[in-house]
Amino acid sequence: MIDRLVIFGATGDLSARFLLPGLAALRAEGHLGDRFQLVGSDRSDWDDGQFQSWAASQLERHGGGLPTDARKAVVASARFQRADVTDSADVASVVAGDDPLAVYLALPPALFPSAVTALHRAELPAGSRIVLEKPFGEDLDSAVELNRLLAELVPEEAVYRVDHFLAMTTVANVLSARLANRVLEPLWNSTHIAEVEIVWDEDLALEGRAGYYDSAGALKDMVQNHLLQLLCLVAMEPPVSLGERDLRDRKVDVLRSVRPLTDDDVVHRTRRARYAAGRIDDHDVPAYVDEEGVDPGRRTETFAEVELEIDSWRWSGTKFLLRSGKALGTDRKEVTVRFRPVPHIPFGHGGEVLPNVLRFGLEPEGLALDLTGMGPHARTFAPFTLTARMDPPDLPPYGRLLLDVLTGDPALSIRGDEAEEAWRVVTPVLSAWERDLVPLQEYPAGSQGPS
Repeated sequence: MIDRLVIFGATGDLSARFLLPGLAALRAEGHLGDRFQLVGSDRSDWDDGQFQSWAASQLERHGGGLPTDARKAVVASARFQRADVTDSADVASVVAGDDPLAVYLALPPALFPSAVTALHRAELPAGSRIVLEKPFGEDLDSAVELNRLLAELVPEEAVYRVDHFLAMTTVANVLSARLANRVLEPLWNSTHIAEVEIVWDEDLALEGRAGYYDSAGALKDMVQNHLLQLLCLVAMEPPVSLGERDLRDRKVDVLRSVRPLTDDDVVHRTRRARYAAGRIDDHDVPAYVDEEGVDPGRRTETFAEVELEIDSWRWSGTKFLLRSGKALGTDRKEVTVRFRPVPHIPFGHGGEVLPNVLRFGLEPEGLALDLTGMGPHARTFAPFTLTARMDPPDLPPYGRLLLDVLTGDPALSIRGDEAEEAWRVVTPVLSAWERDLVPLQEYPAGSQGPS
């Protein structure tokens, strides 16, 4: 197990909200020992004491429910070294040493190529690992170039392209529900399933993220990575094992089998929009273009919807709808599997017979199955729902991802060819939207989205 973690971009939001609490959770569960060292680095003119003080305050704010001794241990393990991540001499001084280390690039995607080049020149110790936060590149061409640079630095198995959605308990349940239950797998095909919706609708607006979000938008921020990963788990063929090779091979198969979208497909099967001024709960929300840090000229979407089809024996005829939106009136984050109606209803029964629906709640986590049974009146159908209670996981998603990095398990990381195939899927959409083939609609904040 690697005992030294270097975070470039260490005083940013990612470290504060997720990485530091993830490390504290690992310590609380006994996965980090006294030898563990955390090295924070960015261009801040800080010393060890300032970084430790900042880390303690962020752990209090974002990880206050974790044991005090675990938080104190993480803070005590931390030191700080100022560096420009694009300067090979600076980087070399941070990563110097004989033992392998994990380097986490908690940076904007535009800095990845320069940072990886600097790491290459710094000559990492043998056995080291590189961690990149999504998105992996800014388009297909940049993803290919980034993969080329990484291949010159470390072996592919030492590259961890992390997507925290893959470490969420309910996301894992999407796959386990299929493969561990005989009642579902025979029905898991287009003969029985009409549509799959993968939705991440949130009532949060921009929340001060203009620096990143305004150059990305909903399609790159959510659909291209998080939601396509969920699509892979829903649609993949059963792997021989859950080892990194078998699991990731099957995910790549799904992405390669997504039918390429033509311009006409994009016009008829996608939507984009951004929120206008409105009201969510008890507070007013300004229009997206009026949010601080937003450049209206970029025409960034805050709502993206894409309908895909998969050209395979299993899924021909099933529609896959991927959608994500901000500042909506309803918080809905789930994978919804809609089964086809039964072919015949016994004569003489009243009441509506709705198709069965299986819902995997992502946040909050949950599982529900909508069925049809007999109602209180004779010969009358009525709906009912079976629900499951989900026990909380022992580790948060980022704790799980960090544990995989430190112990060397790449199964939940995204392989280079997989990252490129995900960009291939959305490239026709990006191209058509840039040419305004699909109008940029508006919807009031607090509404259900564009009409």
